[in-house]
Amino acid sequence: MVRIMPVDRLSDEEIREILTKYRKIALVGASPKVERDSNEVMRYLLEHGYEVYPVNPRYSEVLGRKCYPSVLDIPDDVEIVDLFVRPEFTMDYVEQAIKKGAKVVWFQFGTYDREAFKKAKEAGLRAVAHRCIKQEHARLL
Repeated sequence: MVRIMPVDRLSDEEIREILTKYRKIALVGASPKVERDSNEVMRYLLEHGYEVYPVNPRYSEVLGRKCYPSVLDIPDDVEIVDLFVRPEFTMDYVEQAIKKGAKVVWFQFGTYDREAFKKAKEAGLRAVAHRCIKQEHARLL
């Protein structure tokens, strides 16, 4: 049986608006390992002028930036919470995004959880799913 994943139903214009309007990103699941997608995406976002706050309780620093154990530990405002964690962990980070006052939760490929996605939308956040923020930026901007 083939399972079709739901889409976020956001247009290119809406994605472009998110990527131009919001510049402060909590990158959850950040890794100092260069072979990890999260590392590549974080480098790309930094190179393109975004303020990126790595989040991973296992590390104290990623790419020369202080790494935070949770989104709530970031001392500054956060606008996008970009998820690089397994689906079973996304709900906790969606709840943190809501408490932190984020505007967008971005579910990278392989991170989607239906209940977490639904909770983000019900709380008034924009929820992006099954997309890579780096790929969308490169495609649209």
